Amino acid sequence: MTVVSHCICEPRHNPSNRDDWLQHVSIAVMDNGTDSFFALGPEQVIQAIESTGLLCNGFQLALNSYENRVYQIGLEDAPSVVAKFYRPNRWSDAAIIEEHDFTLELADMDIPVIAPMVIDGATLYHAGAFRLALYPCRPGRAPDLENRQQLQQLGRYIARIHALGAAHDFIHRPELNVHTFGDDACAYLFNNGFIPAELESSYNNVAEELLDGIEEIFAEVSPHKIRLHGDGHPGNILWHEQSPFIVDFDDARMGPAVQDLWMFLSGDRAQQASVLDTLLTAYTQFYDFDRSELALIEPLRALRIMHHAAWLARRWDDPAFKAAFPWFNTHHYWQEQLQSLTEQLTAIEQPSLQWMG
Repeated sequence: MTVVSHCICEPRHNPSNRDDWLQHVSIAVMDNGTDSFFALGPEQVIQAIESTGLLCNGFQLALNSYENRVYQIGLEDAPSVVAKFYRPNRWSDAAIIEEHDFTLELADMDIPVIAPMVIDGATLYHAGAFRLALYPCRPGRAPDLENRQQLQQLGRYIARIHALGAAHDFIHRPELNVHTFGDDACAYLFNNGFIPAELESSYNNVAEELLDGIEEIFAEVSPHKIRLHGDGHPGNILWHEQSPFIVDFDDARMGPAVQDLWMFLSGDRAQQASVLDTLLTAYTQFYDFDRSELALIEPLRALRIMHHAAWLARRWDDPAFKAAFPWFNTHHYWQEQLQSLTEQLTAIEQPSLQWMG
């Protein structure tokens, strides 16, 4: 499990002093299981699944996932399942079970999430060095974000997730804020030498100004934190017939409600405003929305850019990441990152989207 026990504190410093900058960051890592995870093969997958009492028929298909290893598995005399093998050192057992419990609560409320299967009273299984969960296999396609009815359904279901999410807090899962997604991300990149030397000063200056601005906006909005999906975007929606399946709560955490909404917005400002109106008009039929959180959309976009870069960096020792993201950690990549963050400096200063509903 990787635990960030303290955020980076003010003041932020020049990268020449980044050892001092990082003195407040304490990261405890338990290293066992990583090599086994990288080398996970078909026989080990079958053995681990059959240790839960299920009988596999030999069919195995690796699905598109990098953070964890995920497979569609055929079973004897039963429908196929999806097996998720959790990456070591990221979540504690308690954090994973907390996510599972949340999705099971949602499923009990007839919210179309894909919750883990419960076998002998458990949802998280240990097989040697591996931890895994099993899910029913559900078909689906990407949502059509130009379809008003689909957007309305999404808005209503996200609101119902948030209504339940507001009932109590996560205990074992983190919060999305400027420190966990911004400061910690930049600290990791500088501390581990990912930023090219000739870009360090520019990157640090832009990141420092951007994080200061984001921190001010978060302080002004002072958003209410609830349990979230945490990674609400079209890739985590499977549309089947007339209804969505909402999948992959692996990033569930405490945070502002708008985090589960803003990534469905695309196009120019007018198009984004139209989608936002459709989502929120449906959303507010089931749960209140604090309009002040709209000021967080561009700050959250900036934090996601930083967090994603650090996520790739933290996984760069995994051969699967080098194969899937060969463009990462090139000079061109970091130039584009710097340009994106510079653009976000302007974006966070612009008037936020408004909802007139």
